[in-house]
Formats: sequence, structure tokens, C-alpha cells
Amino acid sequence: MRVLLNDVLPEVAAPGGEVDDAGLEALYAYPGTGRPWVRANMVATLDGAATGGDGRTGSINTPADNRVYRLLRDLSDVVLVGAGTAREESYRRPRPRSGPPAERAAAEGRAPWPELALVSRTAAVPRLLAAPESDRGGVLMVTCASAGEEALDRARALLGPERVLVSGGDTVDLPAAVAALADRGLPRVLCEGGPRLLADLAACGALDELCLTLVPLLSGGGGPRIAVGAPVGRQYLPRLVLESEGTLLHRLLRTEP
Repeated sequence: MRVLLNDVLPEVAAPGGEVDDAGLEALYAYPGTGRPWVRANMVATLDGAATGGDGRTGSINTPADNRVYRLLRDLSDVVLVGAGTAREESYRRPRPRSGPPAERAAAEGRAPWPELALVSRTAAVPRLLAAPESDRGGVLMVTCASAGEEALDRARALLGPERVLVSGGDTVDLPAAVAALADRGLPRVLCEGGPRLLADLAACGALDELCLTLVPLLSGGGGPRIAVGAPVGRQYLPRLVLESEGTLLHRLLRTEP
């Protein structure tokens, strides 16, 4: 991948240079802030669509986007995703990490794979995630009290009593949920959407970083944007921009504390 901007670790690669796998891992490493860090990874077309004509992000992914997608998962402790998005995109439990990130995680005493945390006001577990799978990560449910005891009991029966996190009353309290994940030893959070969850994380001040891939495609149609819902009004500035075969990969950090 070619470096266009690098204010993250200038010593790794200068603008105009190429970055290898080791350099890429260094450029996307989570910062050592001593607190939970929430990054989101999203993809969009040139005209702002977050999905292809089939309503799925997979139809607009590129090889460069997939390369960074796999790396960001390997670096994270937990993948945070809306239950609706998990259902629409046919999510499965996370696979084990690979390569140097796997070796580093093992040396640090972390699990071989990231956990998957579903966000749902109704505590409904998608069918493909209801049953355990060998050699894959576990599933957590992040929900709220308004889901009701019957729905909470169903989720506990499927996932385990200790794997259902009730954060908030009428709606999911996202900052409290992030803190609860960190208390479980999962401070490196990777949000993969959907658009409403991304907007909610940014609006409440919980989103530290946005990794945004811009693919060289005009999609047309009425596809969704990467964030929808309540107004956000927060600024994220690019600290890293990479390019590969027309795909632009941005690492944008929140400007205010």
C-alpha cells in the first residue's frame, strides 16, 4: 500500500513510500491510553453509499479494504456490532487471529480471537450466532432493561447468563457498555456498524476513531450512508491515508477529548 499521509508514526513510512504488513500493523495499533478505545471501521462508495445494490457491504469491498478489515479484527479485543447488521450481513463468530497479532495476543495473555458483542434493545440473538462454534470467539449481548425479562432470559439461555450485559434502562447506555466490556478485559473495541450504532457512538462521545475506506465505485441508487439517526456534529481529522489500486483508506481521530 502506498502512503499518502502519515501523522501516526512518520518513522514507519513517509508519504509516497510503500508499507508492508509489519508497518501496517504498527500504523493501526491501538494507542496505549490506559482507557478503553473505540474505533469504527466502515466502507463507502464515491457517492457515499455504505452498501452495494444488494444491501450488503460485501459487494463493495476491495482487496485493500479486506486486508485492513482482517488486521483491525486481529488487533481488537471485541467486535461491537448492531444485532440488525449482524443479521443482515450473516455474521458468524470471529475466527482466531493470525500472524504476528496472534503471537502478540498470546504473549499478552489475551484470547486467540476477539469476542463479538451484539447491541440490541430487544436482546434478540441472530440465528447464525445462537449456537457455539468450535475454534471461534464467543458472543456477548449488550442490551437494556426495556428488553424485558422474557427476552433477557432467552438470550441468557442461548449465550450464557454471564454473557448478557444490561446497560441502561429504556435504551442501551453505550458509554456504560464500553466500560463494562473493558471491565471484562476487552478495552480494544472495534465497531463495525451499522449506521445507527455508529451515529449513536459518535453522538454520545464514545467513538475515538473512524477507519473509513473509500472505494473507487459510483453505486447510484438509494443505499444508506455510514451513519444515520440523531445529529452528531463531531469532528474527526485524518492522521493516516493509504492508497491501493484506487481504494483510499483513512484513519481519522476525534479532535476533542
